[in-house]
Amino acid sequence: MSSPHQQKTSIRLEACGKTFGDGTLALEPMTLDIKGGETIVFLGPSGCGKTTTLRIIAGLESPDAGGRIFFDDQEVTNLPIELRNVGMVFQSYALFPNMSVEQNIAYGLKIRKLPREEINSRVEEMLDMMHIEELRHRTVDQLSGGQRQRVALARAIAVCPKVLLLDEPLTALDALLRERLRIDIDRLLRGLGITTVYVTHDQAEAMSLGDRIVVMDKGRAAQVGTPREIYFHPKETFVADFIGTMNRISGVAADGQFTTTGGSMSWQSDQNGSVDLMFRPENAELTDNQSNAFTGTVATSFFLGDRTRIIIEGIGDEKITIETGNRVELVQGDEISIAIDPESLVSL
Repeated sequence: MSSPHQQKTSIRLEACGKTFGDGTLALEPMTLDIKGGETIVFLGPSGCGKTTTLRIIAGLESPDAGGRIFFDDQEVTNLPIELRNVGMVFQSYALFPNMSVEQNIAYGLKIRKLPREEINSRVEEMLDMMHIEELRHRTVDQLSGGQRQRVALARAIAVCPKVLLLDEPLTALDALLRERLRIDIDRLLRGLGITTVYVTHDQAEAMSLGDRIVVMDKGRAAQVGTPREIYFHPKETFVADFIGTMNRISGVAADGQFTTTGGSMSWQSDQNGSVDLMFRPENAELTDNQSNAFTGTVATSFFLGDRTRIIIEGIGDEKITIETGNRVELVQGDEISIAIDPESLVSL
């Protein structure tokens, strides 16, 4: 695959906030460095500011006074979108219904008044890259959702943008197609090495596509880190609860032990007294040894084929969830003991 993206553009946001005309604060001032060639994902619930941030990078929104945006060393704060050389892919595809697939892909190239031979060559490359050669003469209304999104990606990449911006591009697709396209997008971005900003509310998309993730909460960046950092070392409760499943148990820490109504375990910490600890379902396992373990009763269990999900009550104030690959058959009311990996415990 030939790649025109040899120069990998870095992005810097300096104190970029956004207050709308009615006084609504959509985004608190944010400072963020995005490395050239990096895929960074803005993840969060609706209304958290992730799309506003994307639109500021694109030039579709202006940051509040004092906010500045740089592509490499060039300030683009006051540069309109058509002069920033960004490619955008929307949830709604935003394709031209009166044009064929190849005409849609060629549109941006024609606007830039490139030679006809170069346009034709670039269109052929995009059709091949996105595996849509056989669709070249079809109109948009003859395409499935997945095919339309491939065309939208091809059109965005065809113009060799400095930065690729994707706003919830897979939301409108069914789960199986979303998974397939996610794999294709990951392959595509790794191959191109283009700096990419991706917006989604889907945790699986964020974890699989992002070199780093920005978890957004109510207009602020709650945490920025790699998928593993975000998952295993959340820095605040919102991040811990938003990413995956997180169990919470309340107890007392003293003399290197953590104790709840369901038992106790060794836990080395400077903390003493009442404490809330959190852990992921996969960081606990069933045990027959009741020392250094917690005992509760099965509230319910679900056989999921490759694993069993067990909901347990009586270990703390809240029910907890664990998953095991053991071929256990459990029913409501069974007594069960679990051992938790002390290295996985998170205290916030």
